[in-house]
Amino acid sequence: MSYYDVDAILTDAEKVPCQFELDVPYLGHLDNSSGLKPGTALSLPLWLAEMLALASAGDDSKAPLTLNLPPCLSDQVINALKADPRAVALRDQSAHFYGIGVRMLDLFDERELGAVLRRTFVVRAGDVGLHARKADEGVGGQGEEFLRGLEEWERRLFRRGHEGVKHCKEWAESVKKM
Repeated sequence: MSYYDVDAILTDAEKVPCQFELDVPYLGHLDNSSGLKPGTALSLPLWLAEMLALASAGDDSKAPLTLNLPPCLSDQVINALKADPRAVALRDQSAHFYGIGVRMLDLFDERELGAVLRRTFVVRAGDVGLHARKADEGVGGQGEEFLRGLEEWERRLFRRGHEGVKHCKEWAESVKKM
């Protein structure tokens, strides 16, 4: 991803749950207290939580906080995706669902989560392609509800698929005129 990619910036800004492992006296403004004590649970932007989770002062010291999976990747959501990826409105979970999933896979060794995300994208991509192909026929009714549930990667896929179908139709019309 590019440094100037808006979706990457918005993904980094998503809040993730963390738990502080060390006493941090001068960061109390993060939770309206005098200081952060060990065991304090807090939601931080992904970029900050990742840096703090990976940071340590030396070889023997532990990181200042423990990073947890965000609510959009909770067991309930993952189980629903295992049952039927089409039944979950990913945008309700997070507008950048796959982006957060990929970032979490970089940080956690969760093979099952990776398999579920991969399967979800493949299954839903087929539906996105079908709707993109039929978008010229009108998107009313269920089509609008379908589009409303798509997260940003799926919306980008939809736009590219729709543009591809439109360009193919234009090409076919230009060939007929020759």
